[in-house]
Parts: sequence; structure tokens; C-alpha cells
Amino acid sequence: MIKRDIAPELLESSREYPVVTLFGPRQSGKTVLAQQCFPDKPYFLLEDPDTRLAAETDPRGFLSQMPNGAILDEIQRLPILLSYLQGIVDKAQQPGMFILTGSHQPDLHTAVSQSLAGRTALLTLLPLTLEEIRQVQPELDVFELIYQGAFPRLQSQQLQPNRFFNGYLQTYVERDVRAILNIKDLSRFQQFLVLLAGRVGQVVNYTGLGNDVGVSSTTIQHWVSVLKASYILFELPPFFANIRRKRVIKSPKLYFTDTGLVAFLLGIQSAEQVVRDPLRGNLYENLMILEILKAHLNRGLRPDLYFYRDSQGNEVDLLIRQRQGLLPVEIKSSATFSPAFLKGIDTFRAVSPDCLPNGVVLYNGEQTHQIGQTRVFNLAREKQGLAAWAMA
Repeated sequence: MIKRDIAPELLESSREYPVVTLFGPRQSGKTVLAQQCFPDKPYFLLEDPDTRLAAETDPRGFLSQMPNGAILDEIQRLPILLSYLQGIVDKAQQPGMFILTGSHQPDLHTAVSQSLAGRTALLTLLPLTLEEIRQVQPELDVFELIYQGAFPRLQSQQLQPNRFFNGYLQTYVERDVRAILNIKDLSRFQQFLVLLAGRVGQVVNYTGLGNDVGVSSTTIQHWVSVLKASYILFELPPFFANIRRKRVIKSPKLYFTDTGLVAFLLGIQSAEQVVRDPLRGNLYENLMILEILKAHLNRGLRPDLYFYRDSQGNEVDLLIRQRQGLLPVEIKSSATFSPAFLKGIDTFRAVSPDCLPNGVVLYNGEQTHQIGQTRVFNLAREKQGLAAWAMA
């Protein structure tokens, strides 16, 4: 059983709030985590037809079965229960009563925030971190990991990635998202997903995507927003505040919440293909940024992450908002360090008063370097976790 990094935050939140809501993509391990952390709580899966019918027909009677609370799994299937929970927890005044999990519902976050405002902690669980994967794979090959993806069942049971993601795409992404969007022409949506994978880590161009798929840019924006709300994609916004004398890019970049899904959509069938693929650098960048995103979410922190690019092509792959300013992070899939890796960081430092004097380069080499105040190292080999530098 893989021990999840978010477990201490989940337990601590349950000591302060009557409800804890755990969001995340399907198969990210929400159910297993909730049952691991709260083994004595009764469990109800709202995707089960009989359970959902009973809860929908008589919500008060359904909830009366659980005077000390319960785990309500896939709450997006019956959001009407949220209003009833409000009254129950207000009356009981008891921390840690209900653990809710939810995925694939754009309006779920809003519904939870409105119905349970001040009564619930909100956490997000994404697939496994590098440290969590080490529990089942002590020796990590980063390109194998990009190909495999980080879903718990895939890693713990050593499933074949192409078979897993074929089922995942059809069972969850296409079924759930298609139902939300009411898409009639599934082939266009499938084409859209493949095109998104081919543009991973690039500045998003809704008009260009729309032209390629044959739909309007407004439709593309709506599809992207649903994929973000369903935890398939995440957006990295640009940083452009307080920049001296530079024209900067103000459109976001899009990444996937699991690299294995990107690899599957790109037709990649082995780690060797990842190494040779033209998008190797983008896939590596996706993995590294995703790892930092997970580190924040697993501690219950709001990820304050950006990228920088100006009109001359100067770029910093990642900016992490810290207490004293912005930490610049450059990401390279190369196993050999080059001083050219520092160019973007130096450029950003010259134009932004918010930039910290120290910086980080994440690369795929074996050696750690210290170049001035910039540390160069391999995150996949880092044994001390992210807290020391990414969470400062």
C-alpha cells in the first residue's frame, strides 16, 4: 500500500473542519486514501445506482444512517446532499464528520464552496509524486516514468501503460467529459485531445486549435475549461507584473496532470520513444512542473506558479512565488549541464525587481552544481524532497 504525502494534511484538516473535501482526477487514489486515513467511518459510493437512488429519494433518511459522519465518495453524482450536510454539521459542531471526494464536475468546486463555506477544507489529490513512486520503484528512470504515468493502480500493479490509458481515456475522459459537454461528434474531441498533447508546454492558441479541429475558439476555450475542472489539464499563467521595458507574453501554457496520458495520446509506446521524441523537453518539463504543483497541493497550499516569456523569446520555464519574491526555475531534459541554461534566469533577473537572487536549474544529469547563487541538480535523484527550496 503506497503511503500518500497528502495524508498528514488530510488528517490535520479533519481535526479543524467538520467536512474535508478531496478533489482530483479519477484513479488518483482518493477513495483508498480516505479509507486508509478513516478506516472506522462508514463508506458510501454515490456512483452505485442503489446508493444514489436511496440518497436522491430520501436525502434526510439517507444521511440519518451516519450520525457520526461518513465517507461520501464521488459527491458530484449527487450535489444536492451538500445542502443537507450544511445543517447536519452546524448542529453537530463536530470536527472530521464527513470526508467527501469528487471528480469530473466543473461546478462541483463552486457548489461545495457555497454550500459548505467555512465548514470544509478543500484538498486536491493528483497522481503519485516521485517520492511516492519510489515506494514501489526504488530506482527511477525519468523517461520510463514519463511513459508510464503516475496513477497509483498502474504503478502498484505494474500495469501495461497503453492498455491502462486506452481504458482510462474511454471510460473516464471521453465518457464523463463528453456527458458534460454534450459532444455529438466524438472524433473531433478525440482529435482535439491529440492536438493538445502535441502542444504540451506551449503557449495556448485557442484560434489555432479551433482552426485545426474545425470548431470555434470559444468552443476550444470551453473544452479546455472542462478538462481543467476535471483535473485532466492544468494551466500555468504568465508573469508580467513589474517587468521593466519588455513586451511579454500574456497567454498561459497548458500541461497535463499525468505525463502517461500525454505519451499515450502522442502514440509513444516505450521510454526509448520518449528519449527520441521531438517533444522530449516538453514532456520532461511537464513532469517537473507537475511534481512542484503536487508538492504544494499535498501540503494544502495554493500553488502560486508562473512562467515568463518576452517577445524576444527570453524565457523562464517556472517562477515559484515565495515569501520574499519569485524563485526562477529553468528545466532541461539534457544530462549535460551547459552555462546557456542560465540565460533565461539572468534575463528575468535583470528586468524583474521581484526576482530572488538565487535560482534553480532542474536537469537530467547526475552531478549537482552551484553556479553563483543558482543550484543545478536532478529532481528525480533528489532525496530531501521539495520543502527545502520550492516551498520556502
